[in-house]
Amino acid sequence: MERSRFLLSITLLLLQYSSIVTGAAKTNITTDQSALLAMRSHITSDPQNILVNWSTSTSVCNWVGVTCGARHLRVVSLNLSYMGFTGTIPPHVGNLSFLVALSFNNNSFYGTLPHELSYLRRLKFISLGFNNFMGSIPSWFGSFPKLQRLDLYGNQFSGTIPSTIFNLSTLQDIDLGANKLSGAVPKEIGNLTMLKGIYLDSNNFNEIPKEIGLLDQVEILYVSLNALKGPVPVAVFNMSSLTMLTLDGNSLSGGLPDNICQHLPSLQYLYLGGNQFDGPLPSKLWQCRELLILNLEENNFNGSIPKNIGNLTMMKEIYLDNNNLMGTIPDEIGDLPNLKILSFGDNNLNGLIPTSIFNISTMRALSLSFNQLSGSLPANIGLGLPNLQHLYLTKAGLSGAIPNLSNASMLTKLQLGTNTFTGFIPTTLCALTNLQSLQLDDNNLTIDTSTPEADTLSCLANLGNLTELYLENNPLNARLDDSLRNCSSASKLQYFDLTNSIMSGNIPIGIGNLSSLVSLYLGYNELSGSIPTSLERLGNLQSLYLDGNNLQGYIPYQLCQLDNLFELYLGRNQLSGSIPSCLGNLSASLRTLSLEFNLLSSTIPYTFWRLVDILYVYLSSNSLIGPLSQDIGNLKVVIKVDLSNNHLSGIMPSTIGGLQDLVNLSLANNNLEGPIPSAFDGLLSLEQLDLSRNNLSGVIPKSLEALSLLKYMDLSFNRLKGEIPTGGPFQNFSAQSFVSNKALCGAARLQVPPCKNGTLEPNWRKAKYIIPGIISIILFVASVSIFVLCRKRKVEVAGEATSLPEFLRRRVSHLELLRGTNGFNENNLVGSGGFGSVYKGTLSDGNNVAVKVFNLQLEGAFKGFDRECEILSNICHRNLIKIISCCSEIDFKALVLNYMPNGSLEKWLYFEDYSLNTLERLNIMIDAASALEYLHHGYSIPIVHCDMKPSNILLDDDMVAHVADFGIAKLLGGGDSITQTMTLATVGYMAPEYGLEGMVSTRGDVYSFGIVVMETFTRRKPTDEMFDGEMNLKQWIANSLVLPDAKIDEVVDANLLGIGTEQEDDDHVRKRDCISAIMRLALTCCAESPEERISMKEAVATLNKIKTKFLKDGAAGRGVLLNRPLVQQRFN
Repeated sequence: MERSRFLLSITLLLLQYSSIVTGAAKTNITTDQSALLAMRSHITSDPQNILVNWSTSTSVCNWVGVTCGARHLRVVSLNLSYMGFTGTIPPHVGNLSFLVALSFNNNSFYGTLPHELSYLRRLKFISLGFNNFMGSIPSWFGSFPKLQRLDLYGNQFSGTIPSTIFNLSTLQDIDLGANKLSGAVPKEIGNLTMLKGIYLDSNNFNEIPKEIGLLDQVEILYVSLNALKGPVPVAVFNMSSLTMLTLDGNSLSGGLPDNICQHLPSLQYLYLGGNQFDGPLPSKLWQCRELLILNLEENNFNGSIPKNIGNLTMMKEIYLDNNNLMGTIPDEIGDLPNLKILSFGDNNLNGLIPTSIFNISTMRALSLSFNQLSGSLPANIGLGLPNLQHLYLTKAGLSGAIPNLSNASMLTKLQLGTNTFTGFIPTTLCALTNLQSLQLDDNNLTIDTSTPEADTLSCLANLGNLTELYLENNPLNARLDDSLRNCSSASKLQYFDLTNSIMSGNIPIGIGNLSSLVSLYLGYNELSGSIPTSLERLGNLQSLYLDGNNLQGYIPYQLCQLDNLFELYLGRNQLSGSIPSCLGNLSASLRTLSLEFNLLSSTIPYTFWRLVDILYVYLSSNSLIGPLSQDIGNLKVVIKVDLSNNHLSGIMPSTIGGLQDLVNLSLANNNLEGPIPSAFDGLLSLEQLDLSRNNLSGVIPKSLEALSLLKYMDLSFNRLKGEIPTGGPFQNFSAQSFVSNKALCGAARLQVPPCKNGTLEPNWRKAKYIIPGIISIILFVASVSIFVLCRKRKVEVAGEATSLPEFLRRRVSHLELLRGTNGFNENNLVGSGGFGSVYKGTLSDGNNVAVKVFNLQLEGAFKGFDRECEILSNICHRNLIKIISCCSEIDFKALVLNYMPNGSLEKWLYFEDYSLNTLERLNIMIDAASALEYLHHGYSIPIVHCDMKPSNILLDDDMVAHVADFGIAKLLGGGDSITQTMTLATVGYMAPEYGLEGMVSTRGDVYSFGIVVMETFTRRKPTDEMFDGEMNLKQWIANSLVLPDAKIDEVVDANLLGIGTEQEDDDHVRKRDCISAIMRLALTCCAESPEERISMKEAVATLNKIKTKFLKDGAAGRGVLLNRPLVQQRFN
């Protein structure tokens, strides 16, 4: 009985204790529930309706993202990662006192973190990455004694790292990357001895402390994309557990230790690219035997690539591009059996590519672009590289034929542009069905058109995955309509470039099937016929370049269906009719319209001015008529407008003044009349204004003085009157800006009469006595100039001062020049020019130079000195003599120029023991033409040479021609405008209008160049005694080309064709055809009327085509490299 009572009592006690425990458990889980419900109320966006599950009718431990502990039934893990939430973190979360893991990754939480989170002392894992938290990192993060991982990656935290974090002795991983943290990484980081991973990338840290080297358990140190500078602390290279070291994308400098790998035996990934390291590559990289990826790109490393790099047999990827490495590529690279990516581009490597590289079967990407390599590619390169996907060899210095790549069937990107590859584009490329990008531009490749099957272009355009095809600047010499007759509508081609490739024929209708095209470049070929209406099917087209061909007919209105068209280039054709009115419908997309140099007529349609977002408008050199609409003011963002050389009439719209972004406006050579609108003062961005050769009247608005950016203005050949403004940009303009306006007046330097209204002279009563005196002086100076100054220049540079331009980097003393020329000894005399003599000299640094000494006894010689300094200081072209320095003393002035060791073209034509073959003479003419093209068209203000002749064409060590002697060069007021001068050029070379009337223009240089071309290939001077009476050099050449029974052989230098030798040159016919084409060009340059002469741009283009054909007709091994801007390609 007693036993029963005892058992009952024990049972009752146990039941009572059970109810107490159960009640306590409910109270605690209720606290967690309240905290989580507060969390839910602070979430403002739940796009996936995840929190529907968070309901009081469901156990907290069953809520999504919530995990409870089995022992205490409390929330131990809250994981809301990747749920798309937006909101803030409430302080109530601090009541989850049993929480061990908190993860909110990849949401849009924002604001600051509440201090109450510091109560969660059991936390081991905090992951708040990829949110929008901001402010400083709270110092209370140091309150978690058990914390092992802290992840704050990808937020907006700023400021420095709080030092309290480095009290977390159990911390193993810290990720603070992709924030806005700055300053130095605190040295206290050395206290975290348990750390294994440090991620501080994508911040603004500027220093790593040496104490970081104390962390011997760290395996990953990730501090890329910061602002680190100076050398890397040596201690970093002693962190023996490191497997990954990434410091790329900083500003670190200095050299790397030669034994960088000595204490890094486990290193697998080394990223040091995108810094400013210099010096040689470490020679003991082989000690990092576990290395898989080596990235040292985009630094300033020099020297050679260590051969022992071949010992890193586990290596998979090597990036050494964009450095200054020299020497050859080590053969030992071929000993890396696991190599997948080899990138050595943008260095100065030379020699052959080791053949062993082409046998690394694991290779996926090979980049050697932009080096100075030599040799050719193996014939069957694809056999040893079956996994190759990317082959980048742009501008690598390679030659020979393009090899068979059909076995490299995985190729997606093949870039071989800007080399000297020759021969046919192989049809085997059509077997590369995975090819996405093919770049063969700027080589000497042709297309085999012997059979339809051999036409590579046809099959390439239809490759199923090809999106980029660049073949520009090759002598392809094929008919476009034959090659693209059967374009597939399944084609994915987006970028197609055949610019300057000697393509002829019509543009085929089938090109409209290439519906994925984004850019189509067919400019500067020999295409004819009309523009096909099928282009309207190219709905994705953004860029259409058909300029520089022989296209005829109307501009099809179907082009207006191209809703995405961004730039349309149809200039320099023979298109006729009117500008389609529907072009105005392209206002949303069109930004550039080029229709210049065609035969377009009629008025500009009123709808044209709907192109409110257009940036560039080129309509010059057509036959457009009618007035300019006031609606031109709608083009609010336009930058350049060129309507010159048309027949526009009426007054200039004042609304032009509202175009505040306009930089260049040319309305020259039209029939515009009336005043210059005073509203033009609103053209605040204007730098160039050409209104010349119209019928404008009235005064020049003084308001134009407000155009502070205006650098060039031409108002010549109008009927303007009144005072020329003097303020603002007008103080920099010369007389050429106002020539042939009979009623203008102003400053004497502008070569106009002084104004009679007293604005130029305080006391007008004195003016009637002073002005005649000034006029007398001017007439006297002009008279003397006729006899003394054969090279006097009428264009004065505004603000001309006695000091020389600041560009001259080095001053050379008179004494140094005396010593360098042996006292200007006659033995050093090279020649004499209009303003003095030229001597060969040697400066104190050992450099040979040409010293041009000015004769100060000649009136205007000092002014000529300043002029040459000014002109040469602004000219930078490979075919123009470059100034090195100058010497300016009171009684001595000289220019120091590059010395040309091979002398002048005249010497090579007429001196014994000197000879030039056909190609050498052609190259020299191309060089000289390129120089003149730059002088005429490379400046906003054209520069006229005035004295082109063989003695002014000098040759350097490589027989590259440089045009010299700008002593009588003239700065013109724009375009082909002409200036009357008393300057005299050399007899025999001067244009007719120059010799008779003293009229000079860029067209006069074209005439002189034509004479030089004739002389170069005939070896006959224009003043040769055989030319008397009506016979002259030009007539002699013309007769050889057109008269019956006449032969070009009879006028050409006998040395070129082998005439008169025992065995005439085997290439006689090829050379004769080439020289005939050159002579026809020369005659075109020497047309009697200046207007009938071609420009130097056209001359250069024609000479290059002649050269291309000459080389193509000869040996296939000869290459021509056409100039084209380079676009560097990178790994995707």
